[in-house]
Amino acid sequence: MESFRADLHLHTVLSPCAEIEMLPSLIIAEAVERGIRLIAVTDHNATGNVIAVQKAAEGSGLIVIPGMELQTREEVHVLCLFDTLEQAQAFQAMVDPLLPDIANNPDYFGFQLVVDSEGKIEREETRLLLTSADISIEKALEATNRLGGILIPAHVNRKAFGLIEMLGFVPENMHIEALEISHHVTPEQAYQLYPQIEGYPLIQNGDAHQLADILGATTYKIEKPTIAEIRLALNNQDGRTFSIG
Repeated sequence: MESFRADLHLHTVLSPCAEIEMLPSLIIAEAVERGIRLIAVTDHNATGNVIAVQKAAEGSGLIVIPGMELQTREEVHVLCLFDTLEQAQAFQAMVDPLLPDIANNPDYFGFQLVVDSEGKIEREETRLLLTSADISIEKALEATNRLGGILIPAHVNRKAFGLIEMLGFVPENMHIEALEISHHVTPEQAYQLYPQIEGYPLIQNGDAHQLADILGATTYKIEKPTIAEIRLALNNQDGRTFSIG
């Protein structure tokens, strides 16, 4: 087993709410400096900068997982994480027609930039990404699982787009592997504040919109950095474990 300090919720300049410093090479440099070995790129409803961050990570020893922070019909944010770029792109192809055809207003929301590994702008995403896709949480879970990924509700304790605030509970008909809590509370505090999440494994990530937010708060003890291994760790199976702190 190896220990992978990880941050599995991280935005780039493709997310309009991210700072302009969230460029591939700067993200990689910051993560490496902090001793992080595993990150996931999870832009809002988009995967367009995954490949640039992966290329920027080449030779660094840092593993980059493809992902997306999907906003569901219920206005709940969920992390959808995958092993391969192809899986993430297939998920993107499913999400694209479910997004409303609303133009982004860069002056209000911020620019949505697809960049290369050096941070050079390749194109601007003109359709607004800060919006809900026409898909339920249940269907999003089914689609993620079908592609071999894992879905984790994001910052469930937050009032904005958090599962508990939006729904008040975790749907019993969904097999959720884990829940993400913000770094402002400990797991112990979260269980006390939100008894409806009792029994669910809790992880923390930076939800980084600026470099200083990259935390590496959760460590996974796994054989290799794959979705299957992470799933085993979240369930404390076969010697795989995870810890916060």
